[in-house]
Amino acid sequence: MAVKEYLSTQRSCTTCPYCGVGCGVTINKEERQNTSVISVTGDKQHPSNFGRLCVKGSALGETLGDHGRLLRPHLHGEACDWDTAMSYVASEFASNIREYGPDSVAFYLSGQLLTEDYYVANKLMKGFIGSANIDTNSRLCMSSAVAGYKRALGADAVPCCYGDLEEADLIVLIGSNAAWTHPILFQRMQAGKAKLVVVDPRASATSEMADLHLAITPGSDAALFNGLLNFLAQHNRLNHHYIQQYTQGFEQALETAQHWSLQQTALSCGVPAEKLLAFFRLFAETEKTLSFYSQGINQSSSGTDKNNAIINCHLATGRIGKIGAGPFSITGQPNAMGGREVGGLANMLAAHMEFKDSDIDRVQRFWNAPNMALNPGLKAVDMFRAVESGQIKAIWIMATNPAVSMPEAERVTEALRKCPLVIVSDCIADTDTARCADVLLPATGWGEKNGTVTNAERRISRQRSFLDPTGEARHDWQAICDLASRLGFGEQFNFAHPAEIFREHAQLSGFENNNSRAFDISYFSDISRYEYDTLKPVQWPVNRENPQGSARLFGDGKFFTETGRANFIAVKPRMPQQQIDISYPLWLNSGRMRDQWHTMTRTGRARKLLDHSETAEIQINPVDARKYGVDEGALVELRSAQGRMCGRAVLNSGQKPGELFAPIHWSQTLAQESKVSALIKAEVDPISGQPEFKQVPVQLQALPCKSFATLICPEPLAQNLWHWLQTHREENLLHWYRVPCQNGYRFELALSAPLNGRQLGAQLLQENSGVHWQQIETLNSQRWLAYSEQIELLIFASNDWQLLPDRRTLERYLQLEAPENPAHFLQVIPPGERIVCTCMQISRPQIEKAISQGVNSVEALGEALGCGTRCGSCKPEISQLLRIKLQQSAKKPEVAAMLETEIVRSAKELHPQKGLGKVYSA
Repeated sequence: MAVKEYLSTQRSCTTCPYCGVGCGVTINKEERQNTSVISVTGDKQHPSNFGRLCVKGSALGETLGDHGRLLRPHLHGEACDWDTAMSYVASEFASNIREYGPDSVAFYLSGQLLTEDYYVANKLMKGFIGSANIDTNSRLCMSSAVAGYKRALGADAVPCCYGDLEEADLIVLIGSNAAWTHPILFQRMQAGKAKLVVVDPRASATSEMADLHLAITPGSDAALFNGLLNFLAQHNRLNHHYIQQYTQGFEQALETAQHWSLQQTALSCGVPAEKLLAFFRLFAETEKTLSFYSQGINQSSSGTDKNNAIINCHLATGRIGKIGAGPFSITGQPNAMGGREVGGLANMLAAHMEFKDSDIDRVQRFWNAPNMALNPGLKAVDMFRAVESGQIKAIWIMATNPAVSMPEAERVTEALRKCPLVIVSDCIADTDTARCADVLLPATGWGEKNGTVTNAERRISRQRSFLDPTGEARHDWQAICDLASRLGFGEQFNFAHPAEIFREHAQLSGFENNNSRAFDISYFSDISRYEYDTLKPVQWPVNRENPQGSARLFGDGKFFTETGRANFIAVKPRMPQQQIDISYPLWLNSGRMRDQWHTMTRTGRARKLLDHSETAEIQINPVDARKYGVDEGALVELRSAQGRMCGRAVLNSGQKPGELFAPIHWSQTLAQESKVSALIKAEVDPISGQPEFKQVPVQLQALPCKSFATLICPEPLAQNLWHWLQTHREENLLHWYRVPCQNGYRFELALSAPLNGRQLGAQLLQENSGVHWQQIETLNSQRWLAYSEQIELLIFASNDWQLLPDRRTLERYLQLEAPENPAHFLQVIPPGERIVCTCMQISRPQIEKAISQGVNSVEALGEALGCGTRCGSCKPEISQLLRIKLQQSAKKPEVAAMLETEIVRSAKELHPQKGLGKVYSA
């Protein structure tokens, strides 16, 4: 970039606020008259992504702006100033602590916070209020991984780095759809030389690109890896030297695993023995093996044991702390690890110290803390149960949406509604959780925040501000320090800049450490503000011995257990706490969609990110669809013993019969009863406290929809309609959802009887005398237009939702003035097409047409259409379309057989090496 261009565009580097990959982002901000034009690209110098961004990261610029932002503090629903709000919060906190004790208050935090926010919140609660009632939404995604690492390695310390993905010869993805959830890392895997084995009950974008897919029975992961450990022992593939020199507890772990023969493991996992044998051979014979695992392992009532079953196999083969090898738990959020570093979980103290006397004394002396918490606090599920019972009387929720993300979501919502004091800090004005708040505090959002985050490979990066705070928004650390000051602790929280907080955080990490704790960034104990502002990404530990950081851990065989040896854990596999039965005969799995993030408070602001999937889609095997009378695209209802959710059916042969999949993203602010968390019972892992999200017994039925309507509404009317939908319970209305678009919103309604559009419009417009109406009716459809100088309301209705017009065309009408002949807006428009490539706006029919014309590879389709040539997130889906089309066109049996995806190849075929002629018995 030329110097002149560099200066005029105010170029800055920050990090992406989405998943735990921690991609570097380059911001170019150009001032044009009265506006700023911001473009977002990948940071080519950042070692996490080297310039790559997924579709969500590429669209970050579209999520900026003050639309929908919380601009001022609110107290009991009325706008107020910060002093009024914080005076009330401090008074209520002090009153509750004085009358009921420190455990009557709580903080509930988020992996979206910066490390500096986390640090002051943890310090205030555990050192000065005197309670450990501070937990985080990381409890829902990472706590079983934390517990597994601590049991085995003695520390919450990921041993691997991203470079290992490119160095490995075999990568085993367990409970991870990385192609969608961590697409940049998946692309790094594909860029390497490794064979990919996917362990996942369902076919996914990731398994589409894999060499071998083990579609195991839900919840059987621990049995699988016990079977692998037994196989390694039976076939002399153990690293006996490593086991003897650096570990303990192997005999007990192996004794437990010896019950899991190949046949028993295959039976328990629901996988053919020959496929299981192919996997076991691959693992046994491949020294550079990396296990990459995520929520499918963690979100279980036995998630900690599953983690340890995987780690056992790496310890048994000595594959840890080495290039291209190790057990790699991949973080879900951008700063889940940073929160764990400071102690932002209820069962942690601070800086990787625990609730034991020596650590409590050490932290108390460092903080000069008057009211140290002496025992662990309440983990997330128990915390909200304590809110429900009245034990917790004041809770401050920061940067998260537990009314959507917690299991038993409706129960959590009711608990918050009756809690005497709920404070919510957020950058978004309206969330399901914000509706429960007594106090709303406007927080800075991405682009305004200034601090650090730590990604999944222990890499600390700067998140820099390039925008001024919107409205009266403040940084979360500033609001927390304000409360601390009002509670009488101003001297210990007199921070003026995040660099000062980071410096104290670094000092605590090295305080009386002496290599006894894995987390150590004491190299930054005297960091200046300039050094902080220019800090380059670095992996901890960063101390005197490792001033440039540490790519891998445990390569020297030294662990952070009491003996210095790694622990094998004897794992007895347990199936899910809940089981299907005659009332709830189907298993429901849940997770992320490709283009969305968490509860969509950010991604929902970028219109193009809804092109791939704009509503909650329920993946159903065609066999089950026939059994339950569900057609492609039908609206369906799922029920569990806890609640109900609705979504649109997508028939997918990659779902095994008897198993469903639903996305986690939709909330009541976006759609009627589409929260998957409302179905989930709060069964938790007894060690980690992490809830079991992945195996939920449900029942399925189609909704009796007779009519469907698309409503195009400019901004003011859209708000009227949205409030009307929230407050009215029309008997005919079965479901609704909304989609943001330029200058307004689009609403989709499903009804049990035809819609009277004129009647609904009259209620919303309140018979505005300046509004004119036009209407067209056919045998199967109705169209209404209300207009003045512009569109006021446009409604297309049909008895078949697939015949409704292309939505993008309708949305563009909001950008136009009313033409001389307004009936132009009521003309017939063909239905829309499913978008596969969001970046290039390439639809499924376009790709299928190109395939039918002889374009027969993902690369060739990219050259012909452009699909998959930007972020690459859509390549697995393109591959799937290509495979399906080729299978359909295959006429000869031998061609069809060649295209089968479930071929079991031998270990030699999958991973050719010298000396693999060994014969394995079953």
